[in-house]
Amino acid sequence: MPMPTSPLARLGVFRAELHACFPRRADALFELGDALLCAEAFPSLPHLSLEPAHRRGWGSVYAALARGRIDEDRLRDLLVGCLPDADPLVFAVDVTTWPRCDAECSPERGYYYHPSRHSAGQPIIAGWAFQWIAQLSFDRDSWTAPVDARRLHPLEDTDQTAAAQIRALCGRLPAGEAVPLFVFDGGYDSAQLTLDLAEERVAVLVRLRSDRCFYADPPPAARSPKGGRPRRHGAKFAFADPTTWPTPSARLVCQDDQYGTVTVQAWDGLHPKQQRHPGHGTRRPRPIVRGTILRVQVQRVPARTRPPKVLWLWWAGSGEFDLDLAWRAYIRRFDLEHTVRFAKQTLGWAIPRPRTPAQADRWTWLVLAGYTQLRLARAIAGDQRLPWERPRPQPRLSPLRVRRGFPRLLCALGSPASTPKPFGRSPGRPRGRCSGPAVRHPANKKPAKRPRSRPPRTTRAT
Repeated sequence: MPMPTSPLARLGVFRAELHACFPRRADALFELGDALLCAEAFPSLPHLSLEPAHRRGWGSVYAALARGRIDEDRLRDLLVGCLPDADPLVFAVDVTTWPRCDAECSPERGYYYHPSRHSAGQPIIAGWAFQWIAQLSFDRDSWTAPVDARRLHPLEDTDQTAAAQIRALCGRLPAGEAVPLFVFDGGYDSAQLTLDLAEERVAVLVRLRSDRCFYADPPPAARSPKGGRPRRHGAKFAFADPTTWPTPSARLVCQDDQYGTVTVQAWDGLHPKQQRHPGHGTRRPRPIVRGTILRVQVQRVPARTRPPKVLWLWWAGSGEFDLDLAWRAYIRRFDLEHTVRFAKQTLGWAIPRPRTPAQADRWTWLVLAGYTQLRLARAIAGDQRLPWERPRPQPRLSPLRVRRGFPRLLCALGSPASTPKPFGRSPGRPRGRCSGPAVRHPANKKPAKRPRSRPPRTTRAT
């Protein structure tokens, strides 16, 4: 259904549609989400039941996550339907980890990188990984519009899962709009993403390491008289060796008040030597995936704590290629990290300790729905400014300051959840019944990605 133009009406319609996305334990899930937006800080999950917005007992908090149900497809449609108008459409994709190091009874945990927490001297933790997709804006603020969050199994391929999420998102976007651009940080395989999304009307922008090598197409030379296979790779393009760089196919020099003089160079038609492809180990030719290499050099960084480094990017896909849009879109990708940090530190995304991954998925969707309500209330929430904070106009409020004024909006909006009907005290566990010890689940380790270099020999029958 079309969204109304009034911000308060849009928020009310969103809350009504959100309540309809919960087919089971809808009232308990909805009030749990309201308590999440009203609580300043909570050390554990049952403390949310003490908020005035949560009219049920503390047992309903556990029941909502354990036995509640969320229609994820309908909720994804709702999040896409309330996206802000933007041209061009730019989305950021990134993976964040929910630490669950000591949760031996929680299944489907894996080992993931963490920048600040270490295990046995290594920056590795055990937990659940979630892949987020959020729409970016070119305004200088920390707001994004999350549209999807999917938990990654430790044995799943991150690039293939991201491609599946993007294909599902493209099916929900209105037809006839501009080609969406998806921005990835380092760690993603640029060529693999380009292969998986070759049939989609999208463009990808991936950060590359500074020690990569790419190759141009070989010259159309005649076959050697000695025979042999034709060349598949031409001149080498090494990032660390400027003598291998040909003349750029495009160049842009612009001025920015944050980064100073920005120089962007582009080289078309380059491809890497693919190591990960479906035909690895079958002695078939490797696929040739061509794209555009970007080199971004800035005069300074906003923090000015260190000298700027050269940024290398990969662009491929459909649509018109724009140098100015490419480097600015990657700079805005860091807004997703602000959103994830706000979800962890303020909304308490990683505070609960659920046992099963399904409970973690429900809690993640509640956090995404709560953040979307804050974004819709950005223009109408009152600013509860602290004495040491700077005054800001209404549209420029940060997510933290919008959350302070959100509880007052609930009085005007009301709640679509029905009034609780207490029926007495629960009898509890029957006497003499013991639940027994919980099953232990070790954290999964990813197997080696290198398949067999040669197919196994088959013995001939004598």
